[in-house]
Parts: sequence; C-alpha cells; structure tokens
Amino acid sequence: MSSPRIHPDTIDDVRQRADIVDVVSEHVVLKKQGKDFTGLCPFHDDKSPSFSVSPSKQFYYCFSCGAGGNTFKFLMELGQQSFTDVVLDLARRYQVPVKTLEPAKQQEYQRTITLREQLFEILTVTAKFYEHALYQSAGQQALEYLRSQRQFSDDILKRFTFGYAPDGWQTLYGYLVEQKNYSVKLVEQAGLIVPNKNGTGYYDRFRDRVMVPIYDPNGRIIGFGGRCLGDGKPKYLNSPETELFDKGKTLYGLDKAKGAIAKEDRAIVVEGYFDVVALHAAGITNAVASLGTALNAGQVRQLLRYTESKQIIFNFDADAAGIKAAQRAIGEVAEMAHRGDVQLRILNIPDSKDPDDYLRNHVADEYNALVESAPLWLDWQIQQTLLPLDLKQADQFQTASQDIVQLLADIANADTRTHYIRHCAEIFSQGDARLVPLLAENFLAQVRRQRRSPGDAQKNFKVAIKKSALEEAEGWLLRVYIHMPTHRPAVKQALEERDLQLSFSHHRALWRMMVQWQLADDAQTETSPVALLEQLRNLASESTGPLSQVHHLLYLDEKTQRDILRAPLIIRASVACMEKTLCEKRYRYFLKLWEETDMEIHPNECAYYQKQSYAEKKRIAELERERQVAFEDLASLPWVGEFYGQLDS
Repeated sequence: MSSPRIHPDTIDDVRQRADIVDVVSEHVVLKKQGKDFTGLCPFHDDKSPSFSVSPSKQFYYCFSCGAGGNTFKFLMELGQQSFTDVVLDLARRYQVPVKTLEPAKQQEYQRTITLREQLFEILTVTAKFYEHALYQSAGQQALEYLRSQRQFSDDILKRFTFGYAPDGWQTLYGYLVEQKNYSVKLVEQAGLIVPNKNGTGYYDRFRDRVMVPIYDPNGRIIGFGGRCLGDGKPKYLNSPETELFDKGKTLYGLDKAKGAIAKEDRAIVVEGYFDVVALHAAGITNAVASLGTALNAGQVRQLLRYTESKQIIFNFDADAAGIKAAQRAIGEVAEMAHRGDVQLRILNIPDSKDPDDYLRNHVADEYNALVESAPLWLDWQIQQTLLPLDLKQADQFQTASQDIVQLLADIANADTRTHYIRHCAEIFSQGDARLVPLLAENFLAQVRRQRRSPGDAQKNFKVAIKKSALEEAEGWLLRVYIHMPTHRPAVKQALEERDLQLSFSHHRALWRMMVQWQLADDAQTETSPVALLEQLRNLASESTGPLSQVHHLLYLDEKTQRDILRAPLIIRASVACMEKTLCEKRYRYFLKLWEETDMEIHPNECAYYQKQSYAEKKRIAELERERQVAFEDLASLPWVGEFYGQLDS
C-alpha cells in the first residue's frame, strides 16, 4: 500500500499526543537529570551519556554528534522510515483518527485501522464470553481450581478478568461466528480459531482451559494465555503472533503494574501469570511476567520507562530451569547493566519456590524482605560461577579464576571493578587474610590484560574506523558532485564503471534527489551549481529526514574549498575506498568458507574459496595503491596548498 498524504490536523494531533520521552525511552535507557533526561546516543558509538531529551521542549539533542530534532525526526532517523510511515505508526499507537488529503487513500488506510479495531473488539467480546463461562456449571472445575488451589479471591478473579474456555471443538466458533456474526477470517486473525488440516472448517484454539486475558500497557486485550486443567499438552498455551500480539514485546501485568513500578521505583519480573497475580493479590503490585519466552532487552527497556532508579529484580525459580532463565535474561541486558543503565538484582526464593508457592505460607512483608536483600546481579553471577567448584582443588581453582576474570573485565566503571576485584580476592583467599592483597594484585593484572586484549570492543572500534573512512569517501564524492559541476559526469562514470552504490542511507537519499533534479538544459547544469545548491540548502534547513544528516556537505570551509579543486584525485581515491570495502567483505566471506570446508571431503570447493580469497586480497592491495597520492599526481594539477594523501587521514 502506498503511503497516503496525511492531513495537517492529524499531524498536529499526533505531535501533541506522542510524548518524546515515552517514544525515545523505548529505544534508549533514559535517566532523569533535573528537568531533562539523559542517555547514550543511538546515532553514534556513545561511551558516556551525551544524549539529552527535553520533555518541555519535546526535543532531543546529542552534544557529541549533533543529532537533534523532535519525535518524528527521532523515529525517522533511527528506523530509516519516511515521515508518513512514522506519523501513521504513532497514530495507531496513540489511537489518533487519521485523515488524509486523498479520499481513495483515506478509505484504503481506514481499512487497516478498522482491522485492528475489529480485532480489539473480538478479543474483548471473547474475554467476556470466557469470564461468563467461568461462573457457569461447565466452568465449576476451573473456578474451584482458581479459588482452592491458587487461593485467589473473587476480587482478584474479577480484577484480572479470569475466564474459562469450554471443552468443545467449536463452542467459541459458534458464539463468535454464528451468533455474533463476526467474519471467520477476522476470528482466525485474532488467534482464536484454527483451520482444520483438511480445509473443511475450524476448531477452537483454547479448550477446557483456565483463560488469562493479556493486556497491552494501555489496558486493551491483545491475546490470551490458557492453563490446561487436565493432562493435556501443552500445559500453558498462548495466543499466536497476530496483528495485535507479539509475545516477545509484551509483559503480562504491565497495564496494572506500571503505576506501582513508578511509585515503588522498581519492577519485579517473574516467570508466569499466576506468580504475577499472587503478588498483586498480596499487595505487591509492581510485578510483571514474560510470556513463555526469555526476557529480552526490549522488554527491560519498557520497564525502565517507569522507574527513575532503573532498578529491576528478576525473581525466577531457583531450580535448574529458573537459573537458566535468569542467566539468559542477564545475557540480554548485561551490556546495559555493565554501563549502569539498569540496576539489576536477582532474587531466588529459598527451597526452589516460586512467588505463588511462597506466598501461600508467607506474608507480603516476608517476600518484601527477600526483595530488599536480593543480591546485585554481579554478586549473584559470582555465586553461580563458584557454586559447583571446589577452590581447594588446583584445577577447579584455575577454572574459577578464569571465569571470574572474564566477569570482572566487562565492568566498565573503574570503582565498581576495584570493589569486585577485592571482593573476589577475599573469596579466593578462603579465609587467609595474608593472601588477599596477592590475589587482588593477580586479579587486577589479569583483568587489565583482558581489557587490553583485542576483544570485541577493539574489533568494534576497528569496524567503526573503516565505516568512517567509507562515509568520508562517499561524502567527498558528493561534495565534488554538488560544488564542481564540470566533474559530475566523471563521478557518475566512476560509479557506473565499477558498479558501485553509496552505502549510507542519507548519502543515497541525497544522490537520488540530485539525479532527479538534473536540469533539462545539460549546459546549464554543467556551468552553474547555484540552482541545485539553493534547493538542497533550503530543503536541508527544514528537513527532519536524511537531508539533515548531509547538511555539512552543502557548505565549504577554507580547507575543503581548497582541497576540492583536486577533484580528479578525490574521485579516484573515493571510488577506490568504496570498492576496497566491498572487496574486504568478499575476502572475509571466502576466507570463512575456506576455513569451514573440509578439504578431504570437498577439495574442489576448498580450492575455489582459496582462489577467490587470494584474488580479493590482491585486488585490495591494488585499490590501496589507488588511494595513495603520489608526487606525480600532485604535479599534474594546479598548486592549491596542502592536500592529504588519503581520505581517511
């Protein structure tokens, strides 16, 4: 569907409804700092918080890279989306009615909006059907299960709108399709019925199950979870992925917990629906749960929007499965935790109990005491690392030491790192105080070596440098095209001969725009850049899109004005840099294939990969020579002052 032209009234409504802190915090962990919020900039490799968001101005700005703008621009640049797509997405999210300037497009888009609203309606009607069924004779077993085994009061059952899916193949189908006259396809799209394999009809997805409606943060039902009452499999069943429901982006109970999370200034994450309900029933209402999948960083960022201290407690089961789930969740947010973006603690209830079991025999104050004493995630990680090992055994001592060094080396804050080095030295000393200073010194030396080693951080840094060289090369090509009209054919020819494309989206957008704007009179295009420059500068000054990122290319300072006079050398070096980047990618690809191929089993493939990687390496060397500027090159052009031999110098 092509994008409609949105009415200005709709744009204004969306602008007023979409809070920039709310939107940005889905992608950046923000911390309150005075009237504003700060975090790590998502537009460059930010090491310290230089990104600021102002609620009062509804504006963001990075003091390091200069990125800035409003809510629309943030989403456009982050997701490389068009202005129209961003407005439509926000309109759906904040339930703003969409008006367009084209009646046909209005009807087409309205059908998409109507689909979502119809699905919301069907799910709401279904929830009422299930809730009604719970209190009928067919639902007595389910009701007894909730009241007796789960010990939930009627007030809690109503608050969480529990229900029951009758034990029939087409009970819900008959109610929604035959009685309520909803479209079969819509009911299927809502995830409530499943087509028969032989294609002759449908059957209910949920049968003979306790039903738990799943709400989005705005309190709208988007799916269901069902708990089997008998021996059926699976024990727990969620709605499938639908237009409304994505379990990887959903937290059960967030609609009811977000106010308490803000008030308590921390969130508790548990494993299941019934744990959430049990905690809320006990008055601990800042609890949420993931939906049968490992907790991910996106879900954690959702929670961080509501807590100023960024404190989150993982309360997973203390059995093997729960420990594994906690480890996976920590892995998802470890980078954020190392930076201090989240204050993460791990709570394992004694005797491997989950919150639901624990609260049947304990009061809320006892649970809150466990929360207060929950160790920081790194302390918990250290405990788990050392738990199966005997430090009195030399080989296990060495294994433990290596694992601990790996943990400590990832800590970004020097003071925190020093604290844990001392802490681990005390553990490894096994009570001998004389060994603590020696062990601490040994840990410190190993951690320093680990942090200096060419690990992921250094590799990422090298990648960033290569990316900057490529971006600069493309930038110089665009400068030549914009400011040196007589060399425009040469730029085009150089790209076409080597079949090269600009790699960066903002460069591609600028290039397409300039090509489309070529004046009808070729002679005029080749003699004066003024018209093109004026159009670009006017658009860039008002743009919230890609043009705002190439603003610096539209103006020449004293140095660039001098250097650009050597346009032939710039074109040669730039295209060489671009082709070299592609060759390096191909070289790594063929080298990897060669390393992974068994020479005895696949000798021909192995020889081919080796030949290709060698050819790419040879071409890389040739292109590197092309990028260099020799004395003869400079002598062939008019003297214009200092010139740097490579574009990435």
